[in-house]
Amino acid sequence: MTSLALAASDALRGAGLRVTESRSAVYEALRSAPHASADDVYERIRVHVPGTSRQSVYNALGDFADAGLVRRIEPAGRPMLFELRVDDNHHHLVCTGCGAVEDIDCAVGAAPCLVPSDDHGYTIAAAEVTFWGVCPACRSARP
Repeated sequence: MTSLALAASDALRGAGLRVTESRSAVYEALRSAPHASADDVYERIRVHVPGTSRQSVYNALGDFADAGLVRRIEPAGRPMLFELRVDDNHHHLVCTGCGAVEDIDCAVGAAPCLVPSDDHGYTIAAAEVTFWGVCPACRSARP
């Protein structure tokens, strides 16, 4: 069972983290809004957990990432984003207009640039690819 399907308390305990109201709220916010920034998560939970600070959200996300519960996504020129989908090596598509982010399963067939021409002695574990484009909503909004 993936972390996406687990209740917040089960996911946190399974990752070796203490269950708190703030951490549970952060987890639930990511479940309802994948690819969210720390500030987005804070805005989503501050009404429901009034004692939560922006710093506690940053701390929770850092703890989640260290425990392997979330994946950090760092699209160039954008704030760091977080998602709960950690069980595979998928990629992302980012709209250059509105910043929307979509998951894309690994490339099949001829996969450009996924095998480096020189690995410099490294053992390659994964490749991250970010596809950039214009989403249908932004494309239809252009004159």
